[in-house]
Amino acid sequence: MRYVVDTVVSDRVAAVFPYGTLVVNVSGSFVLGLITGFALDHGLGAATQLAIGTGLIGAYTTFSTFTLESWSLVQAGEGLAAMRNVAGSVLAGALAAAAGWALASL
Repeated sequence: MRYVVDTVVSDRVAAVFPYGTLVVNVSGSFVLGLITGFALDHGLGAATQLAIGTGLIGAYTTFSTFTLESWSLVQAGEGLAAMRNVAGSVLAGALAAAAGWALASL
């Protein structure tokens, strides 16, 4: 799934910035927020939460690629893009997780 999403996004956006990885990690954060919200507010079982959250979403998202791409931007002299990637990924991921949790809590 990660490869497909990353490839689809990257093929549509010709840029040095790693938009594919950003979309993967932010969408994964949203789904993890949903799963957490369903677990806490609607009784989704711990085993299901673990399987989806750790198994599926943990395999889907990628901290190592995010880190490598950020460092590669620095090495390519794109320090500002690297900082945007780090700050944007953390902020967008947190907001996406909060949005997923809020949606599940309705």
